[in-house]
Amino acid sequence: AKVLGCAWQRCTVHFLRDCFGHARKDQHGLLGALIRPIFAADNLEQARDRLSEAVAHLDGRLSKIATMLEDAEHEILAFYAFPSSHWSKLRSTNPLERFNKEVGRRTDVVGIFPDDRSLIRLAGMLCIEQNDEWLVGRGYLSAESISLVLAGPAEITDNEIKEEVPELKAA
Repeated sequence: AKVLGCAWQRCTVHFLRDCFGHARKDQHGLLGALIRPIFAADNLEQARDRLSEAVAHLDGRLSKIATMLEDAEHEILAFYAFPSSHWSKLRSTNPLERFNKEVGRRTDVVGIFPDDRSLIRLAGMLCIEQNDEWLVGRGYLSAESISLVLAGPAEITDNEIKEEVPELKAA
């Protein structure tokens, strides 16, 4: 928060797995049914309501998981501060994990680096390549989408958000 000036977003998939780790296998269905809807809410208020309901439901049975939910509220709901088109990409660390695996795969080929600078050059090149891919290739987050975030919540209108998401056209 001090460096980036933003809230920490914990990966929702990993959080759910952490919760499963504190419950018996036969309780995983119940946990999933209580926790997944929190991340599928339409807005922050609805997500907080669902989280409160889940905590109330789990308080007697699985009090450790109820406490985990309460303690992690700000970390698991931070993505709701952004436009809804960003939510699916911000609530998961899958792209980052994929990138880390790619760095690992490419550095394993080399094996032993002659010095730190050579490792930094290779990893830096992979970072630049991935950045270009996210900016131009796949368009991970479009420039228009980012401009909505930089504009601030008061300046964003529903029309701007609808214009950002392209409409699918039949072939």
